[in-house]
Amino acid sequence: MSKNGYLIISLDFELIWGVFDVIDLQDKRRYFENTIKVIPEILSLFKENDIHCTWAIVGMLFNRNWEEWKRNIPQNKPDYLNEKLSAYNYGSNHNSEEDDSFFFAPQLIRSIKNTKGQEVGTHTYSHYYCLEDSQNEVQFSNDLDIAINVAKDYGIELKSLVFPRNQLKDSYLKICKSKGILNVRSNPLSWYWDDPTSESILVKVARTGDAYLNFGKKSYSLENLETSNDLPLEQPASRFLRPVEGQNFIRDLKIERIKREMTSAAKAGEIYHLWWHPHNFGVEPEESMLDIMKIINHYKELNVKFNFQSLNMDELGALVLNKV
Repeated sequence: MSKNGYLIISLDFELIWGVFDVIDLQDKRRYFENTIKVIPEILSLFKENDIHCTWAIVGMLFNRNWEEWKRNIPQNKPDYLNEKLSAYNYGSNHNSEEDDSFFFAPQLIRSIKNTKGQEVGTHTYSHYYCLEDSQNEVQFSNDLDIAINVAKDYGIELKSLVFPRNQLKDSYLKICKSKGILNVRSNPLSWYWDDPTSESILVKVARTGDAYLNFGKKSYSLENLETSNDLPLEQPASRFLRPVEGQNFIRDLKIERIKREMTSAAKAGEIYHLWWHPHNFGVEPEESMLDIMKIINHYKELNVKFNFQSLNMDELGALVLNKV
């Protein structure tokens, strides 16, 4: 068995569907405009440098217009106790077609599909919250069915899933596998990710500090990933790439932390899973692209020196299946 390590990148592609409950769209127009512009730049950079990536895409982005969106509303919608979380409520109350590019992204999805090394995965259809009160397994199952169907219209078979806001629910994993989802991104192997919904100050401080300080090892061995007939392969995240923020020395500290973790993974022949949202690049797109270029250049050095390789989630899953 090969002992080289692997860089896995997954992106949670949501646009407005991932944040409508916490932002005002009119205040964020430039933010989303920047996001839409930067995605082709990310794809070009990945293609140039042979970087493989899984794009976990909210299924509502596959729709071409509001008419199609309305046709895809299920009878059994997620019944959140907090109605503000419902994408169906939000979409039904939106009446401005000038913002359609923030709600639907068929051209961008085709570009992702047609770029070498890129996997189109799912972020559920409606940015479904699996740990929220009142929703249930039937509603989650229906949501996945719609995600799978809209992807099929693009000739895409969904094999990898990322749970919105990292709300992984163990009892829902069997549903994923029954529908052909072979891989899911699970949460980092750290105590402050045990409860992804936690609002504890201690948890928030730990997650923020973790981006800059050494809070323990982030990579893991291929041998630690176990397959099951009934469940998808859980691929733990290693690191969330935080948006550009603060002074330059803070930004440099963050990137150097990632580079050191990548080096450790490459030397040990382990897996390092980096993730972010494309909209995280919406605030400072140019600086964000420079940061990614630094990470990619470091990856290329590790590729030459340690045969560190880039895989998407589906490729890693296939590798694990064939590891013995």
